[in-house]
Amino acid sequence: MSEFLSSMQMNTPRFLSLLEKLIGVTEFLQNSPAQGLNPQEDLASNFVLEALEPYRKENGGSLEIQRVTFVEGRGNVIIKYPAAERSPETSVISFVGSHLDVVPATPATWKRNPFKLSVEGDLLHGRGTTDCLGHVAMLTDLLISLAENKVALKHDIVVIFIANEENGTFSGVGVDQLALEGYMDDLKRGPLFWIDAADGEPCIGTAGAGQWEFKAKGKLFHSGLPHRGINAIEFANDATRYCQRRFFQDFPRHPKENEYNFTTQSTFKATQIFCSAGTLNQLPAECTVQGDIRLTPFYDMKDVYAKIESYVAEINANPAIVEDHEHRGPHSKYVLFEDDVISAKAEIVLKWLIHGENGVACKLDSKGFKALTEATRTVLGDCKPYAIGGSLPLIRDLQDQGFDVQISGYGMSARYHADDECASLTSLQNATRIISNLIAILEKSA
Repeated sequence: MSEFLSSMQMNTPRFLSLLEKLIGVTEFLQNSPAQGLNPQEDLASNFVLEALEPYRKENGGSLEIQRVTFVEGRGNVIIKYPAAERSPETSVISFVGSHLDVVPATPATWKRNPFKLSVEGDLLHGRGTTDCLGHVAMLTDLLISLAENKVALKHDIVVIFIANEENGTFSGVGVDQLALEGYMDDLKRGPLFWIDAADGEPCIGTAGAGQWEFKAKGKLFHSGLPHRGINAIEFANDATRYCQRRFFQDFPRHPKENEYNFTTQSTFKATQIFCSAGTLNQLPAECTVQGDIRLTPFYDMKDVYAKIESYVAEINANPAIVEDHEHRGPHSKYVLFEDDVISAKAEIVLKWLIHGENGVACKLDSKGFKALTEATRTVLGDCKPYAIGGSLPLIRDLQDQGFDVQISGYGMSARYHADDECASLTSLQNATRIISNLIAILEKSA
Protein backbone atom coordinates (compact mmCIF):
# COMPACT_ATOMS: atom_id res chain seq x y z
CA MET A 1 0.00 0.00 0.00
CA SER A 2 3.00 2.35 0.30
CA GLU A 3 3.00 2.64 -3.50
CA PHE A 4 -0.61 3.84 -3.43
CA LEU A 5 0.17 6.38 -0.70
CA SER A 6 3.26 7.65 -2.49
CA SER A 7 1.25 8.36 -5.64
CA MET A 8 -2.03 9.49 -4.08
CA GLN A 9 -3.61 12.61 -5.56
CA MET A 10 -6.37 14.97 -4.50
CA ASN A 11 -9.80 14.40 -6.01
CA THR A 12 -10.01 18.03 -7.08
CA PRO A 13 -13.69 18.21 -8.09
CA ARG A 14 -14.69 16.61 -4.78
CA PHE A 15 -12.41 18.96 -2.84
CA LEU A 16 -13.75 22.06 -4.59
CA SER A 17 -17.35 20.95 -4.09
CA LEU A 18 -16.84 20.65 -0.34
CA LEU A 19 -14.82 23.86 -0.09
CA GLU A 20 -17.56 25.77 -1.90
CA LYS A 21 -20.08 24.60 0.69
CA LEU A 22 -17.77 25.52 3.57
CA ILE A 23 -17.00 29.01 2.26
CA GLY A 24 -20.71 29.48 1.65
CA VAL A 25 -21.42 29.49 5.41
CA THR A 26 -18.41 31.54 6.57
CA GLU A 27 -20.64 34.53 7.32
CA PHE A 28 -21.84 32.44 10.27
CA LEU A 29 -18.37 31.14 11.19
CA GLN A 30 -16.87 34.56 11.96
CA ASN A 31 -15.34 34.57 15.42
CA SER A 32 -15.21 37.93 17.20
CA PRO A 33 -17.44 38.08 20.28
CA ALA A 34 -16.44 41.71 20.86
CA GLN A 35 -18.15 42.50 17.54
CA GLY A 36 -21.14 40.32 18.35
CA LEU A 37 -19.92 37.57 16.04
CA ASN A 38 -20.26 34.14 17.65
CA PRO A 39 -19.54 31.30 15.23
CA GLN A 40 -21.65 28.22 14.73
CA GLU A 41 -19.00 25.76 13.62
CA ASP A 42 -21.54 22.95 13.24
CA LEU A 43 -22.71 24.65 10.05
CA ALA A 44 -19.34 23.80 8.52
CA SER A 45 -18.84 20.40 10.09
CA ASN A 46 -22.30 19.35 8.89
CA PHE A 47 -20.90 19.41 5.34
CA VAL A 48 -17.83 17.45 6.42
CA LEU A 49 -19.98 14.81 8.10
CA GLU A 50 -22.23 14.65 5.04
CA ALA A 51 -19.22 13.98 2.78
CA LEU A 52 -17.93 11.26 5.13
CA GLU A 53 -21.31 9.63 5.80
CA PRO A 54 -20.98 6.76 3.26
CA TYR A 55 -17.64 5.76 4.77
CA ARG A 56 -18.68 5.62 8.42
CA LYS A 57 -18.24 2.35 10.27
CA GLU A 58 -21.99 2.33 10.98
CA ASN A 59 -22.63 2.31 7.22
CA GLY A 60 -20.21 -0.48 6.40
CA GLY A 61 -17.19 1.76 5.95
CA SER A 62 -14.04 2.12 8.03
CA LEU A 63 -14.20 5.63 9.50
CA GLU A 64 -14.92 6.10 13.20
CA ILE A 65 -16.42 9.56 13.64
CA GLN A 66 -17.61 11.55 16.61
CA ARG A 67 -18.63 15.15 17.07
CA VAL A 68 -17.62 16.38 20.53
CA THR A 69 -19.53 19.44 21.69
CA PHE A 70 -18.88 21.56 24.77
CA VAL A 71 -20.91 24.58 23.61
CA GLU A 72 -24.11 24.09 21.63
CA GLY A 73 -23.62 24.48 17.90
CA ARG A 74 -19.84 24.61 18.24
CA GLY A 75 -18.69 21.03 17.97
CA ASN A 76 -15.27 19.53 17.27
CA VAL A 77 -15.04 16.56 14.92
CA ILE A 78 -12.74 13.57 15.53
CA ILE A 79 -12.27 11.13 12.63
CA LYS A 80 -10.24 7.93 12.87
CA TYR A 81 -9.14 5.74 9.97
CA PRO A 82 -8.12 2.66 11.94
CA ALA A 83 -5.10 0.44 11.41
CA ALA A 84 -5.72 -2.93 9.75
CA GLU A 85 -4.63 -4.74 12.89
CA ARG A 86 -5.19 -2.94 16.18
CA SER A 87 -4.07 -3.27 19.75
CA PRO A 88 -4.06 -0.90 22.74
CA GLU A 89 -0.53 0.08 21.66
CA THR A 90 -1.26 0.77 17.98
CA SER A 91 0.79 3.75 16.82
CA VAL A 92 -1.05 6.89 15.74
CA ILE A 93 -0.43 9.54 13.11
CA SER A 94 -2.64 12.53 13.82
CA PHE A 95 -3.53 15.75 12.04
CA VAL A 96 -4.95 18.40 14.36
CA GLY A 97 -5.46 22.16 14.31
CA SER A 98 -7.45 22.71 11.14
CA HIS A 99 -10.32 24.81 12.42
CA LEU A 100 -13.91 25.49 11.49
CA ASP A 101 -14.13 29.18 12.51
CA VAL A 102 -12.77 32.19 10.62
CA VAL A 103 -11.81 35.78 11.35
CA PRO A 104 -14.32 38.48 10.40
CA ALA A 105 -14.56 39.84 6.86
CA THR A 106 -16.03 43.17 5.76
CA PRO A 107 -17.60 42.75 2.30
CA ALA A 108 -17.26 46.48 1.53
CA THR A 109 -13.45 46.26 1.66
CA TRP A 110 -13.19 43.11 -0.48
CA LYS A 111 -13.02 42.98 -4.27
CA ARG A 112 -15.10 39.79 -4.21
CA ASN A 113 -17.81 38.36 -1.98
CA PRO A 114 -15.83 36.97 0.98
CA PHE A 115 -18.57 34.48 1.78
CA LYS A 116 -18.58 32.78 -1.62
CA LEU A 117 -15.84 30.66 -3.18
CA SER A 118 -14.42 32.21 -6.35
CA VAL A 119 -12.05 30.11 -8.46
CA GLU A 120 -9.80 32.18 -10.71
CA GLY A 121 -7.08 30.12 -12.32
CA ASP A 122 -5.02 28.59 -9.54
CA LEU A 123 -6.36 30.94 -6.88
CA LEU A 124 -9.24 30.09 -4.55
CA HIS A 125 -10.77 33.29 -3.17
CA GLY A 126 -12.93 33.57 -0.05
CA ARG A 127 -12.71 33.93 3.72
CA GLY A 128 -11.25 30.71 5.11
CA THR A 129 -9.59 29.42 1.94
CA THR A 130 -6.16 29.84 3.51
CA ASP A 131 -7.15 29.91 7.19
CA CYS A 132 -8.31 27.25 7.56
CA LEU A 133 -11.21 25.71 5.62
CA GLY A 134 -8.95 24.84 2.70
CA HIS A 135 -7.15 22.47 5.06
CA VAL A 136 -10.45 21.08 6.35
CA ALA A 137 -11.61 20.25 2.82
CA MET A 138 -8.21 18.82 1.85
CA LEU A 139 -8.00 16.49 4.86
CA THR A 140 -11.61 15.39 4.40
CA ASP A 141 -10.86 14.49 0.79
CA LEU A 142 -7.76 12.57 1.89
CA LEU A 143 -9.77 10.55 4.42
CA ILE A 144 -12.34 9.66 1.76
CA SER A 145 -9.55 8.45 -0.54
CA LEU A 146 -8.14 6.20 2.21
CA ALA A 147 -11.59 4.82 2.96
CA GLU A 148 -12.57 4.30 -0.68
CA ASN A 149 -9.38 2.40 -1.45
CA LYS A 150 -9.40 0.43 1.81
CA VAL A 151 -5.73 1.17 2.41
CA ALA A 152 -4.31 -1.26 4.98
CA LEU A 153 -2.14 0.63 7.46
CA LYS A 154 -0.13 -0.17 10.58
CA HIS A 155 -1.08 3.17 12.16
CA ASP A 156 -4.35 4.70 13.20
CA ILE A 157 -4.84 7.93 11.24
CA VAL A 158 -6.70 10.53 13.33
CA VAL A 159 -7.93 13.90 12.08
CA ILE A 160 -9.44 16.47 14.44
CA PHE A 161 -11.25 19.55 13.17
CA ILE A 162 -11.50 22.08 15.98
CA ALA A 163 -13.80 24.91 17.02
CA ASN A 164 -12.85 28.33 18.43
CA GLU A 165 -9.29 28.64 17.19
CA GLU A 166 -9.59 32.30 16.23
CA ASN A 167 -10.48 33.65 19.67
CA GLY A 168 -8.39 33.11 22.78
CA THR A 169 -10.70 35.02 25.12
CA PHE A 170 -13.01 32.08 25.79
CA SER A 171 -11.80 28.60 26.72
CA GLY A 172 -13.59 25.30 27.06
CA VAL A 173 -14.87 25.21 23.48
CA GLY A 174 -12.21 23.65 21.30
CA VAL A 175 -8.91 21.82 21.42
CA ASP A 176 -8.09 22.96 24.95
CA GLN A 177 -11.12 21.14 26.31
CA LEU A 178 -10.55 18.10 24.10
CA ALA A 179 -7.09 17.73 25.61
CA LEU A 180 -8.34 18.41 29.14
CA GLU A 181 -10.99 15.71 28.93
CA GLY A 182 -8.68 13.07 27.45
CA TYR A 183 -9.97 12.92 23.88
CA MET A 184 -6.43 13.36 22.58
CA ASP A 185 -4.53 11.04 24.91
CA ASP A 186 -4.10 8.31 22.28
CA LEU A 187 -2.34 10.78 20.00
CA LYS A 188 0.76 10.58 22.17
CA ARG A 189 1.48 7.24 20.49
CA GLY A 190 2.95 8.94 17.46
CA PRO A 191 3.61 12.31 15.83
CA LEU A 192 0.93 15.01 15.93
CA PHE A 193 0.92 17.30 12.89
CA TRP A 194 -0.71 20.68 13.52
CA ILE A 195 -2.11 21.70 10.12
CA ASP A 196 -2.71 25.43 10.42
CA ALA A 197 0.36 27.19 9.06
CA ALA A 198 1.17 28.33 5.53
CA ASP A 199 3.40 28.26 2.47
CA GLY A 200 3.87 24.49 2.29
CA GLU A 201 7.03 24.20 4.39
CA PRO A 202 7.47 22.81 7.91
CA CYS A 203 7.06 25.49 10.57
CA ILE A 204 9.51 24.56 13.30
CA GLY A 205 8.82 27.38 15.75
CA THR A 206 6.09 29.78 16.83
CA ALA A 207 5.97 32.55 19.39
CA GLY A 208 4.05 32.69 22.62
CA ALA A 209 1.52 35.47 23.11
CA GLY A 210 0.61 37.84 25.91
CA GLN A 211 -1.68 40.87 25.96
CA TRP A 212 -1.49 43.86 28.28
CA GLU A 213 -3.19 47.12 29.15
CA PHE A 214 -1.73 50.25 30.70
CA LYS A 215 -4.24 52.75 32.09
CA ALA A 216 -2.28 55.95 32.50
CA LYS A 217 -3.71 58.35 35.08
CA GLY A 218 -2.72 62.00 34.87
CA LYS A 219 -4.32 65.27 35.98
CA LEU A 220 -6.94 67.12 33.96
CA PHE A 221 -6.05 70.79 33.40
CA HIS A 222 -6.15 73.67 30.93
CA SER A 223 -3.64 73.10 28.15
CA GLY A 224 -2.49 76.72 28.42
CA LEU A 225 -1.21 75.92 31.90
CA PRO A 226 0.62 72.62 31.27
CA HIS A 227 2.76 72.99 34.40
CA ARG A 228 -0.38 72.50 36.53
CA GLY A 229 -1.57 69.28 34.86
CA ILE A 230 -0.29 65.84 33.89
CA ASN A 231 -0.84 64.88 30.26
CA ALA A 232 -1.99 61.26 30.37
CA ILE A 233 -1.33 60.73 26.64
CA GLU A 234 2.31 61.74 26.97
CA PHE A 235 2.71 59.75 30.18
CA ALA A 236 1.17 56.64 28.62
CA ASN A 237 3.56 56.82 25.67
CA ASP A 238 6.63 57.52 27.79
CA ALA A 239 5.78 54.70 30.21
CA THR A 240 5.27 52.31 27.31
CA ARG A 241 8.58 53.32 25.77
CA TYR A 242 10.34 52.80 29.11
CA CYS A 243 8.90 49.29 29.45
CA GLN A 244 9.69 48.53 25.83
CA ARG A 245 13.33 49.54 26.28
CA ARG A 246 13.67 47.43 29.43
CA PHE A 247 11.97 44.47 27.72
CA PHE A 248 14.49 44.39 24.88
CA GLN A 249 17.34 44.59 27.39
CA ASP A 250 16.01 41.66 29.41
CA PHE A 251 14.78 39.53 26.48
CA PRO A 252 17.26 40.07 23.63
CA ARG A 253 17.54 37.89 20.55
CA HIS A 254 18.26 34.38 21.76
CA PRO A 255 21.04 32.34 20.06
CA LYS A 256 18.58 29.54 19.26
CA GLU A 257 16.40 31.93 17.29
CA ASN A 258 18.99 31.78 14.50
CA GLU A 259 19.10 27.99 14.63
CA TYR A 260 15.31 27.88 14.18
CA ASN A 261 15.26 30.60 11.48
CA PHE A 262 13.11 33.04 13.45
CA THR A 263 12.82 36.21 11.34
CA THR A 264 11.86 38.34 14.33
CA GLN A 265 12.89 38.22 17.97
CA SER A 266 10.60 38.60 20.97
CA THR A 267 8.64 41.85 20.95
CA PHE A 268 6.66 44.08 23.32
CA LYS A 269 4.58 46.74 21.58
CA ALA A 270 1.49 48.92 21.73
CA THR A 271 -1.28 48.20 19.23
CA GLN A 272 -4.26 50.26 20.52
CA ILE A 273 -4.67 53.60 22.32
CA PHE A 274 -7.72 55.35 23.80
CA CYS A 275 -8.16 58.70 25.56
CA SER A 276 -10.72 60.07 28.01
CA ALA A 277 -13.21 62.47 26.45
CA GLY A 278 -12.40 66.15 26.56
CA THR A 279 -11.64 69.20 24.43
CA LEU A 280 -8.52 70.19 22.53
CA ASN A 281 -7.63 72.77 25.17
CA GLN A 282 -7.48 70.22 28.00
CA LEU A 283 -4.72 67.90 29.15
CA PRO A 284 -6.46 64.50 29.31
CA ALA A 285 -6.77 62.84 32.70
CA GLU A 286 -6.65 59.25 31.45
CA CYS A 287 -5.19 57.36 28.52
CA THR A 288 -5.33 53.62 27.94
CA VAL A 289 -2.73 51.79 25.86
CA GLN A 290 -3.14 48.14 24.94
CA GLY A 291 -0.69 45.88 23.21
CA ASP A 292 0.78 42.46 22.87
CA ILE A 293 3.89 40.44 23.57
CA ARG A 294 5.27 37.90 21.13
CA LEU A 295 7.81 35.67 22.82
CA THR A 296 10.07 33.12 21.17
CA PRO A 297 9.90 29.68 22.79
CA PHE A 298 13.29 30.02 24.45
CA TYR A 299 11.84 32.39 27.07
CA ASP A 300 8.98 31.88 29.52
CA MET A 301 5.93 34.16 29.52
CA LYS A 302 5.71 33.98 33.33
CA ASP A 303 9.14 35.60 33.53
CA VAL A 304 8.07 38.32 31.10
CA TYR A 305 4.89 39.13 33.03
CA ALA A 306 6.91 39.38 36.24
CA LYS A 307 9.42 41.71 34.60
CA ILE A 308 6.72 43.99 33.15
CA GLU A 309 5.12 44.19 36.59
CA SER A 310 8.49 45.24 38.03
CA TYR A 311 8.92 47.95 35.37
CA VAL A 312 5.48 49.36 36.19
CA ALA A 313 6.28 49.30 39.90
CA GLU A 314 9.43 51.32 39.21
CA ILE A 315 7.43 53.89 37.24
CA ASN A 316 4.74 54.20 39.89
CA ALA A 317 7.34 54.62 42.62
CA ASN A 318 8.78 57.60 40.74
CA PRO A 319 6.96 58.60 37.52
CA ALA A 320 9.63 61.24 36.90
CA ILE A 321 11.99 58.52 35.63
CA VAL A 322 10.08 58.42 32.32
CA GLU A 323 9.91 62.20 31.81
CA ASP A 324 11.36 63.24 28.46
CA HIS A 325 12.05 66.96 28.56
CA GLU A 326 14.24 66.78 25.45
CA HIS A 327 11.23 65.90 23.30
CA ARG A 328 8.26 66.98 25.45
CA GLY A 329 9.58 70.33 26.69
CA PRO A 330 10.24 71.53 30.28
CA HIS A 331 6.59 71.59 31.42
CA SER A 332 5.70 67.98 30.69
CA LYS A 333 6.04 66.49 34.15
CA TYR A 334 4.57 63.44 35.86
CA VAL A 335 5.10 64.54 39.47
CA LEU A 336 3.73 67.94 40.52
CA PHE A 337 4.75 69.91 43.59
CA GLU A 338 3.21 72.72 45.62
CA ASP A 339 5.41 74.28 48.29
CA ASP A 340 7.89 71.42 47.86
CA VAL A 341 5.19 68.87 48.62
CA ILE A 342 3.91 66.39 46.01
CA SER A 343 0.46 67.54 44.95
CA ALA A 344 -0.17 65.13 42.06
CA LYS A 345 1.52 62.07 40.70
CA ALA A 346 0.95 60.05 37.54
CA GLU A 347 0.19 56.35 37.80
CA ILE A 348 0.07 53.27 35.55
CA VAL A 349 -2.55 50.62 36.28
CA LEU A 350 -1.43 47.38 34.63
CA LYS A 351 -3.94 44.75 33.54
CA TRP A 352 -3.16 41.44 31.86
CA LEU A 353 -5.79 40.79 29.19
CA ILE A 354 -5.01 37.09 28.73
CA HIS A 355 -3.23 34.49 30.81
CA GLY A 356 -0.45 34.27 28.24
CA GLU A 357 1.10 31.23 26.61
CA ASN A 358 4.55 30.10 25.58
CA GLY A 359 5.69 29.43 22.05
CA VAL A 360 6.86 26.11 20.70
CA ALA A 361 10.11 24.87 19.23
CA CYS A 362 9.45 21.61 17.42
CA LYS A 363 11.77 18.70 18.11
CA LEU A 364 14.11 18.49 15.15
CA ASP A 365 15.29 14.97 15.97
CA SER A 366 11.84 13.35 16.05
CA LYS A 367 10.46 10.78 13.61
CA GLY A 368 7.62 13.14 12.83
CA PHE A 369 9.89 15.99 11.79
CA LYS A 370 12.13 13.75 9.72
CA ALA A 371 9.13 12.25 7.92
CA LEU A 372 7.62 15.69 7.27
CA THR A 373 10.83 17.10 5.82
CA GLU A 374 11.43 14.02 3.67
CA ALA A 375 7.87 14.08 2.33
CA THR A 376 8.08 17.81 1.62
CA ARG A 377 11.36 17.36 -0.22
CA THR A 378 9.92 14.46 -2.24
CA VAL A 379 6.98 16.53 -3.47
CA LEU A 380 8.48 20.01 -3.76
CA GLY A 381 12.09 19.11 -4.55
CA ASP A 382 13.40 21.02 -1.54
CA CYS A 383 12.49 21.70 2.08
CA LYS A 384 13.06 25.00 3.89
CA PRO A 385 11.79 24.89 7.50
CA TYR A 386 10.99 28.27 9.05
CA ALA A 387 9.80 29.86 12.29
CA ILE A 388 7.36 32.73 12.79
CA GLY A 389 6.40 35.32 15.38
CA GLY A 390 2.76 34.33 15.15
CA SER A 391 1.11 32.14 17.76
CA LEU A 392 -0.90 28.95 17.64
CA PRO A 393 -3.07 27.96 20.62
CA LEU A 394 -2.20 25.15 23.01
CA ILE A 395 0.67 23.71 20.98
CA ARG A 396 3.27 24.30 23.68
CA ASP A 397 0.94 22.80 26.28
CA LEU A 398 0.54 19.72 24.08
CA GLN A 399 4.31 19.44 23.68
CA ASP A 400 4.82 19.78 27.44
CA GLN A 401 2.26 17.00 27.95
CA GLY A 402 4.36 14.62 25.83
CA PHE A 403 2.97 15.06 22.31
CA ASP A 404 5.47 15.09 19.41
CA VAL A 405 4.05 18.24 17.82
CA GLN A 406 5.07 19.21 14.29
CA ILE A 407 3.57 22.12 12.36
CA SER A 408 2.79 22.63 8.70
CA GLY A 409 0.20 24.27 6.49
CA TYR A 410 -0.55 24.95 2.87
CA GLY A 411 -2.33 28.29 2.64
CA MET A 412 -0.74 31.62 1.73
CA SER A 413 0.83 33.56 4.61
CA ALA A 414 0.57 36.78 2.59
CA ARG A 415 -3.23 36.45 2.68
CA TYR A 416 -3.71 35.36 6.32
CA HIS A 417 -6.55 37.31 8.00
CA ALA A 418 -6.43 39.76 5.10
CA ASP A 419 -9.01 41.30 2.81
CA ASP A 420 -9.32 39.25 -0.39
CA GLU A 421 -7.99 36.12 1.31
CA CYS A 422 -7.09 33.39 -1.13
CA ALA A 423 -5.21 30.11 -1.39
CA SER A 424 -3.38 28.25 -4.14
CA LEU A 425 -5.13 25.15 -5.47
CA THR A 426 -1.75 23.73 -6.47
CA SER A 427 -0.43 24.16 -2.92
CA LEU A 428 -3.42 22.31 -1.46
CA GLN A 429 -3.06 19.57 -4.07
CA ASN A 430 0.60 19.29 -3.06
CA ALA A 431 -0.58 19.07 0.56
CA THR A 432 -2.42 15.85 -0.24
CA ARG A 433 0.73 14.44 -1.79
CA ILE A 434 2.96 15.56 1.11
CA ILE A 435 0.66 14.13 3.77
CA SER A 436 0.13 10.82 1.96
CA ASN A 437 3.90 10.50 1.43
CA LEU A 438 4.46 11.36 5.08
CA ILE A 439 2.14 8.52 6.09
CA ALA A 440 3.97 6.17 3.72
CA ILE A 441 7.34 7.08 5.23
CA LEU A 442 6.12 6.46 8.78
CA GLU A 443 4.49 3.20 7.69
CA LYS A 444 7.82 1.93 6.36
CA SER A 445 9.56 2.67 9.66
CA ALA A 446 6.81 1.08 11.80
